[in-house]
Amino acid sequence: MATKNSLDWKLQGDYFEGCTCDSICPCIFLLDPDKGYCNATVAWHIEKGHYAQTQLDGLNAVAVFVAPGNMFTGPKMKAAFYLDQRADQEQVDALSKIFSGQSGASLPQRLILSEKT
Repeated sequence: MATKNSLDWKLQGDYFEGCTCDSICPCIFLLDPDKGYCNATVAWHIEKGHYAQTQLDGLNAVAVFVAPGNMFTGPKMKAAFYLDQRADQEQVDALSKIFSGQSGASLPQRLILSEKT
């Protein structure tokens, strides 16, 4: 799903999530958090992945989110990303672009769109 301003990328692997919501986090479905806020820790293990020609196989990433409301419509949330120390600079740059949305569709949008195709 490359757009004019994006590069081809794909991640496959495991996704882990824990948050303050009562059950499955509604935030991943672009809905409001059930308590009005969501503090979440999310982790990815990339079994197979690439960003253009940069291979991302075997790397890990963790994100911590503090969202005082809906993560996608606001108010603005705070986020911190931790990338695998084994990643070289090219891989760090690739993962940073993917997780920040600079590579086109954001990761949540990409996950939703890939489920429809």
